[in-house]
Amino acid sequence: MALSNKTLPTNLIHHSDRGVRYCSYDYVSLLKEHSILISMTESGEGYDNQIAERINGILKTEFNLHQIYKSRTDALLAVKRSINAYNNFRPHMSCDFLTPVEAHTTDQVLVKRWKNSRKSASKTKKQTAFHQQQELYNKI
Repeated sequence: MALSNKTLPTNLIHHSDRGVRYCSYDYVSLLKEHSILISMTESGEGYDNQIAERINGILKTEFNLHQIYKSRTDALLAVKRSINAYNNFRPHMSCDFLTPVEAHTTDQVLVKRWKNSRKSASKTKKQTAFHQQQELYNKI
């Protein structure tokens, strides 16, 4: 449904937890047909994707999305408002104190303001799960 409602941005990434529905040939083919990159956790645990989990945590705590809603409609509206605020009004340190929308539309070079928590050993030539998934994606 979302694919038919909007013009998709370039470099769109779909992240999932390797659920069977997200690994199916039809689903992967649909994503590929729309030039959507695929990102899946290696073990099936949602916590494997630290960036996605960080965003989810911010939305739940800063925007109070952890509460119980009276209806699904109320919950969806709260999520929509929160994501809009997150992208358009909340400055991010990792985006050089711009909002994500500003960061994606600027021509200026952004200053890296975050620490890389990976150890130097991770800089070896081992393929990351993302690269392995990209290879799989390109074969389909």
